[in-house]
Amino acid sequence: MHRRIIAPGALAAASVLLAIPASAASASPGAPGIGDPYYPAYGNGGYDVSHYDLRLKYQPSTDELEGTATILAKTTQDLSRFDLDFLLDVSEVRVNGAVAAFTTSGEHELEITPKTPLAKGATVTVVVRYSGIPSSKQAYGFTSWHRTADGGVGANEPEAAWWWFPSNDHPLDKATYDVSVLVPDGSQAISNGTLQSTSSRLGWTRYNWRSNKPQATYLATLAVGKFDITTGTTESGIPVVNAYSKDLGDNAGAVRASVERTGEIADWLSGYFGPYPFNALGGYVPNTNTGYALETQTRPFYSPRQFANGSNVSVVVHELAHQWYGDLVSVAGWKDIWLNEGFARYAQWLWSEHEGEGTAQELADYVYASHPADDAFWTVKPGDPGAANQFDIAVYDRGALAVQALRDEIGDDAFFAVLKGWPTKHAYGNASVADFQTYAEQISGKELGSLFDTWLFQPAKPAAPAARTASVAKVPAAKVPAAPAQPRSWKKIAATNDVHEH
Repeated sequence: MHRRIIAPGALAAASVLLAIPASAASASPGAPGIGDPYYPAYGNGGYDVSHYDLRLKYQPSTDELEGTATILAKTTQDLSRFDLDFLLDVSEVRVNGAVAAFTTSGEHELEITPKTPLAKGATVTVVVRYSGIPSSKQAYGFTSWHRTADGGVGANEPEAAWWWFPSNDHPLDKATYDVSVLVPDGSQAISNGTLQSTSSRLGWTRYNWRSNKPQATYLATLAVGKFDITTGTTESGIPVVNAYSKDLGDNAGAVRASVERTGEIADWLSGYFGPYPFNALGGYVPNTNTGYALETQTRPFYSPRQFANGSNVSVVVHELAHQWYGDLVSVAGWKDIWLNEGFARYAQWLWSEHEGEGTAQELADYVYASHPADDAFWTVKPGDPGAANQFDIAVYDRGALAVQALRDEIGDDAFFAVLKGWPTKHAYGNASVADFQTYAEQISGKELGSLFDTWLFQPAKPAAPAARTASVAKVPAAKVPAAPAQPRSWKKIAATNDVHEH
């Protein structure tokens, strides 16, 4: 008989091993990207955020931002480490109250190692203290922070959060927000949702904003400056807050003549898309030199350049349509961008019809005829355009053509049922182009694979739409125009073609 002798040290080591939870032993780092093929480093794996609480202090004269972000999340795997997307300088990180180690990597990764591993399904509180000058930071050669004469603005797509708060920056991880901003008296802080309260002390004023519905990170916005603020209520009872930079110059009148119609337009869009899905509404126009607008949730961002040639209600229609198509229902991946842009552009076509400036069919005929078969326009596939072409004009105009083709195929009754039912089907969540096709097939009772493939996924000009062919067939050959006339609304619609360019 042989007895194995175990040294006391080995016994102690064995006890320690037995004391380690299985989850800790199996814990691994969360992925540094959420898995989007267009932007592999955007977002992060291993957790899901439910709420961001951002407590900020901003000095407009120097562009200095100080912040404490409290992030509430739930783990989706056993985590030894996880990332946040962020660019500013971090001084401290705590995870569940304990100091955590942190470092940076890549273009915008903040790597956090908690004191002890986190088990799958655990609720987690992450506190990040930080500071920096947002306008001094770049990633991938650009910035999403816009310095203005009286402050700064965080607004861009597909990324804007990195410059002002740490986040899981991808539409798949939507959350609610509290944004509290301290600014010098005389300046205002504008963000999403409802203004809960303001308070002043010792030369500084704090603005507390709340977004109580799930919101994608790129749809969160912050603007600090000197604004004229107007308030009101839509006919349907939604409070409206609009903010205009005090130095818009010659554009000021056209800006207000457009954005002040926000409530009217939102109520009108509700007739097509269903009830407005949020408890706040508005728009803001800082004095930036950018050319784009953005559907920041509940309060779109507009550039003064959008109104350089006069009022343009069409761009307001576009951004407000996104509140349903893009904000309420967000993309599952950035390749699904047609679900945002194709339908926001089509809303502009419907507005043109409403205003008597050209029907949706007339606009579709004009766009179709304007691009010959060898035009590169037809090589972009709106259903999966690629990251380089995500905001190409074809995603907007060919995308809207696809919407009109769907309408022609299934008829108005089914089409408008789809248009209104889709936002409810995936409310406050995410969906893909494939999900939309499935839904349209369910509502219409038609197989739509060939139509979707032709208009969204083939890099070639489709055959003439049936509606156009039929209408032309009814006209005597001698009277058929060489090309459709340009609808009166076209120039205003075309003025929004660059609304999302960096």
